[in-house]
Amino acid sequence: MTAYWIAHVTIHDMQQYQEYMKLAPAAFQKYGAKFLARGGESVCVEGQAYQRHVIIEFPDLATAQQCYDSEEYKQARLAREGCADVMISFVEGLPTN
Repeated sequence: MTAYWIAHVTIHDMQQYQEYMKLAPAAFQKYGAKFLARGGESVCVEGQAYQRHVIIEFPDLATAQQCYDSEEYKQARLAREGCADVMISFVEGLPTN
């Protein structure tokens, strides 16, 4: 069943964050990620506000988790450390019946 990686991000140091942006695509490409939303205008109507919101589609929950746990994404996370507030969740999609 399709799964989604939902990330909320507020960047504090764009120069450092750019290193994350150079490294992360290798993991996403390796695990067949499909970006459905990335940044763009948003409106927070409830809860903590973040600057950016990202929704990424994966074939299933296991693949989303494998991408996050991959060596490629680990390197990207290390590059991002301390320069952004990030909240990431994985959620299964609905059946396509």
